[in-house]
Amino acid sequence: MQFIQASQDSWHADVGEDGPQPHPPVRAHSLLTLEQWHAVREHWPADVPVGVQLANNVDIETLAADLPPNLSRLGLVVLHFPKWVDGRAYTQARLLRVRYRFAGQVRATGDVLVDMVPLLARTGFSQAQLRADQDTEVAQRALGFFAGHYQGDVLQPKPAFARDLAQEAGPAAERARAELHAGQGI
Repeated sequence: MQFIQASQDSWHADVGEDGPQPHPPVRAHSLLTLEQWHAVREHWPADVPVGVQLANNVDIETLAADLPPNLSRLGLVVLHFPKWVDGRAYTQARLLRVRYRFAGQVRATGDVLVDMVPLLARTGFSQAQLRADQDTEVAQRALGFFAGHYQGDVLQPKPAFARDLAQEAGPAAERARAELHAGQGI
């Protein structure tokens, strides 16, 4: 997972003094609202990277049904967490990855806490912009807290009972098992 600092972000929203511009100019790495994207999608050049910001109450099917051939043109979909207890953006990310096979970047913004990072990764987020009081190094460590999960997810769709866990664990598990029984004649 990539952690984004707002000051170093290459994606920029097209806003004017009165909010989002209704018809933003074509610029690489423009981050548009859904309304802006709908206004310009017909004439947006395919070779210019564009991103779309979605509120967590927007139905992903609205984007997918409206843009089936254009999803590959989107380089970034930004999903917003207005509060850390509101998990609708997890579902949006999972739908983008699993149902619509979106291969671009999916970013979490808003009230994103370190504790959310493992689930963000499991549901399809590739980037996160942490809340200002959260530490990026701690978030990076949080990604390694769990070696595996019983349930399937975006990264590994099969649940543990349907996988060969011994093969997944590999040589490290064999060494650990051997060390456990070392000197016991087993």
